[in-house]
Amino acid sequence: MATDQNKFQAIISHCKEYGFIFQSSEIYDGLSAVYDYGQYGAELKKNIRDYWWKSMTQMHENIVGIDSAIFMHPTIWKASGHVDNFSDPMIDNKDSNKRYRVDHLIEGFAETLAADAAAALIADMEALLKENDFAGLKKLIEDNQIKCAVSGTVNWTDVRQFNLMFSTQLGSVSEEASEIYLRPETAQGIFVNFLNVQKTGRMKIPFGIAQVGKAFRNEIVARQFVFRMREFEQMEMQFFIRPGTQKEWYAYWKEERMKWHQSLGLNPANLQYHDHVKLAHYADAAVDIEYNFPIGFKEVEGIHSRTDFDLSQHQKFSGKKMQYFDPEINQNYIPYVIETSIGLDRCCLMILSESYEEQDLSTADKQDSRVVLKFPAKLAPIKLAIFPLTKKDGLPEIAKELMASCKTSFYCFYEEKDAIGKRYRRQDAIGTPFCVTIDHQTKEDGTVTIRYRDTMEQERIPLAQVKEMVMRKIME
Repeated sequence: MATDQNKFQAIISHCKEYGFIFQSSEIYDGLSAVYDYGQYGAELKKNIRDYWWKSMTQMHENIVGIDSAIFMHPTIWKASGHVDNFSDPMIDNKDSNKRYRVDHLIEGFAETLAADAAAALIADMEALLKENDFAGLKKLIEDNQIKCAVSGTVNWTDVRQFNLMFSTQLGSVSEEASEIYLRPETAQGIFVNFLNVQKTGRMKIPFGIAQVGKAFRNEIVARQFVFRMREFEQMEMQFFIRPGTQKEWYAYWKEERMKWHQSLGLNPANLQYHDHVKLAHYADAAVDIEYNFPIGFKEVEGIHSRTDFDLSQHQKFSGKKMQYFDPEINQNYIPYVIETSIGLDRCCLMILSESYEEQDLSTADKQDSRVVLKFPAKLAPIKLAIFPLTKKDGLPEIAKELMASCKTSFYCFYEEKDAIGKRYRRQDAIGTPFCVTIDHQTKEDGTVTIRYRDTMEQERIPLAQVKEMVMRKIME
């Protein structure tokens, strides 16, 4: 597994320096595995979210969106299987008292091995996980002399399950409060609203319900920046279908979701499918779309054929019928479901990883370099930066007129300070695709200099065409 830890650390540093992502509660020494999005990170995240939402709800006539609550009735999580099954195998080192997720511990060790040995070790681990063979997993760790990073010893406890849900109290007085959970996924909010949406929207199967929202998991070993966090955001769509058609729809959504990732401008060589070896309790087929991060190929999105498990369970636990009458075949049935579930934070990290470049621009006469984020224009936090060449001679007034005409349509940035070269470099570092400079020639012939981020080429275009050109690029 090829990794580039130097690039990964450079991206993390860049995100902090340029206002993309900060450690949460940093002035209090931070909160582990929780992050805040800064001014440009929030815009990037919003643009990805909006692009996904549009691709699901606006571009499909049979998919609608909802926004369900984070707090839900606790029986929902019993019905869904999360109370009994939402857990990961953990192991503790007796000398350091440090707890590890077993698969992370073994995967971390595998990264230090040659490719063939690493593949064999991962295959052994996946086979044991599939069988829930905890004794075998411990033996695998001990046989390979996998050490604790803190103590350096192989003195391990037995492997056991650890539930990942956060619990809290709902009620005004602690004695009267009842235990509820912060949702570990957004999917159940869709399932419990299946009939509400179907009836009020007069939806006919096949149809989908999409949702974007926060989810919470008590990850014991949360690591790798925003890749694995305790508070994160999901973009999920549950597609309700007639039983017996799940293979066709699973294949359809598997292909559609890969096309969506490629539409983000990602190199196809950096994307791959990974079929699940061990299926979740609700699935009859599951695949991940993985991206080649600097830390290796990792899951960004899952496509799952969930059968009728969820709606059947909610029918059983609630006592309410979750059936659909299909007029085409004159039958009542509980629909099957195909799920697409993508992590928005992981998607942000994916776009940052794909876009980040360190370029050496040195010539024989001069040392020079730049860091650039080559975001697709539609995702870039700022679409257009507007620079008057000087602070006088009426140039700022012209620049501000352009700003006023563009900012209602897309995010712009205005700056007068510093030499024009320094201004360009700052915009390169935050991924702004276009910079326009207003100079004295603008007053003479109504043209401006537009500079393209990726090539650094410049050309003169009419001032009146700037807005239309940027709009066209962000719609591509």
